Amino acid sequence: MVAHFAHLDADCYYVSAERVRHPELVGKPVGVLGNNGACVIAKSYEMKARGVKTGTPIWDAKELCPDGVYIKRDFYWYEILSRKMLDIVGTFSRQVEYFSIDEFFFRAEPSARTATAIRDHIYETAGLPVTIGVARTRTLAKLFSDTAKPLGAVAVLGRDHERELLAHMPVTEISGIAGRRAARLAPYGIRTCLDLADADGRLVQKLLTKTGYELWLELNGHPVTPIRTERTPHKVLARGGSLMGNVADPTLLWAWTVRHIERLIEELRFHVVRTDALGVQVAWKDGESTGGVCKLSCPSDRFDELLDAARVALRRAYVPHGTATHLHVIAPELRRAKGFQLSLFDIPDPKREAVAAAKAAINARYGRFKVRSGTTLHLPKVYKDPANDFDICDVRGKVCF
Repeated sequence: MVAHFAHLDADCYYVSAERVRHPELVGKPVGVLGNNGACVIAKSYEMKARGVKTGTPIWDAKELCPDGVYIKRDFYWYEILSRKMLDIVGTFSRQVEYFSIDEFFFRAEPSARTATAIRDHIYETAGLPVTIGVARTRTLAKLFSDTAKPLGAVAVLGRDHERELLAHMPVTEISGIAGRRAARLAPYGIRTCLDLADADGRLVQKLLTKTGYELWLELNGHPVTPIRTERTPHKVLARGGSLMGNVADPTLLWAWTVRHIERLIEELRFHVVRTDALGVQVAWKDGESTGGVCKLSCPSDRFDELLDAARVALRRAYVPHGTATHLHVIAPELRRAKGFQLSLFDIPDPKREAVAAAKAAINARYGRFKVRSGTTLHLPKVYKDPANDFDICDVRGKVCF
């Protein structure tokens, strides 16, 4: 039996994860708030029915749904449950792709019974509702799983069944086709997924280039994109975001830079890479954005070396008397760290390497920033979210507010 492609999507994942440890929330309208508590980043179906959408400001959400339960997000907990789901799916399939914290692709038998068995097992053992779609390609599996939400399990195996479903889906339902791409297709009468599947492949390639042509092949049941059990290596890594208000004090701006470098180093070590340069990008209140980059003498993931580079980069990005609103630190030139060899001109520093390793080990065990730079000791507030007083955290592979 030839394996098909399956797509798993957790239903209202953040809310469902909260209900795992707080069963009393089941059936109630629940909203999960973003980093600064200003808007709803996930909502239950009950809250969605009241008109609350993802991104709705908290003050508007409370007007629409005054009896709603609004809770702060806990990405650590969501990642723990996500890994548990991944382990469960791995017992059913040897080829699983961790697409994001609440979405996986995997190879599965072409059977609704298989999809149902996986869905039910996840619900029974992890307490999480998920929807699974099985089809001939990844693109089809994702489209069809969306038709079965919530708590669905569907296998679309015949071409007639595929065409029936695709005929009712706007072409914008396809991941990668929206806005400008949809506008290019509209003059040719291509408005649904079935319109795109039936279009001439040469026309699709002309309008949407190679990426669009590959989507066209997948819509017609020809697998192009495989299951990636290992993630494609990153070319750039960055950390940063809102400064939780207006920042005119250069001392405070430097403190934010230091904090983001510590987050960036954690990410560099997770992906086993080093960077040849460090960039700092600042967004200002007047709408302007400035940036600075400093090359390193050798690839590094060490705090002291990146801190020196950040001083230069921030100085180049800094606008005197400006008021900043957002700041990012960027590692733009990554190199694999595993097996990395120093050049003849690089000076090894085993003591600093040992300190860096100890700091990483303590923070990995006891939590981010348990050991942090003394540079920012006088500004502890940059390590807290002032709106909700909880620590900053990151979810890999997921866009967060």
